[in-house]
Amino acid sequence: MNLEFKKELPIIGIVLIPFVYLATIWNSLPERVPIHWNSKGEIDNWGNKLALIALLFMLPVLTYVIMSVITKIDPQKKLTLMGGKLYQLKFFLVLFMSILALFIVYSSKNQSFSSPNFTFVMIGALLMIFGNYFKVIRPNYFIGIRTPWTLKNEEVWKLTHVFAGKLWFIAGFLIILSSLVFEMPVFSKVFFPFVLIVAIMPIVYSYFKYSSLQKGENL
Repeated sequence: MNLEFKKELPIIGIVLIPFVYLATIWNSLPERVPIHWNSKGEIDNWGNKLALIALLFMLPVLTYVIMSVITKIDPQKKLTLMGGKLYQLKFFLVLFMSILALFIVYSSKNQSFSSPNFTFVMIGALLMIFGNYFKVIRPNYFIGIRTPWTLKNEEVWKLTHVFAGKLWFIAGFLIILSSLVFEMPVFSKVFFPFVLIVAIMPIVYSYFKYSSLQKGENL
């Protein structure tokens, strides 16, 4: 068996877990299942149970395919330089999507969103995953803070990702902690502005860092 394929087997297994779970409960599912919940955890959209299969392809399967393909089509081949770190990132992203898929299928089966704050916990975890790996991501066109300034200057890329990594890791931790302490209606009011600020700050940082480096070179 090909060594590279053996290395992929644990991730492929994680991708298949939600499908196995869905197959075991398929006959007990009604034809119409909840497929979306509002911020209060109330069902606000229904669909055919076949939509759950599409959901599994959109989450763990698509994530696995994208993370596997980008290294092949990266024209600069910078992602391959990450080595084991890229594999770890793919592993955790696929694991994240599989857990999210399992939770959605479970909630559809029970027709209840028993823990609405779980969504915020997962988003916080995703920020922490990216934050942890940002500092080792090499300049590329697929993953990371891809602004005109980070793609133009490798030092700006590195400094921006170190900054964003620390910021997103801390922000993710705060989101998880806050979602466990505050009720959903209260937390949801500050969540989206907070995430927007966290997303914009590295972009702004990359611009000012690039500008400062350019001024230094022109002196």
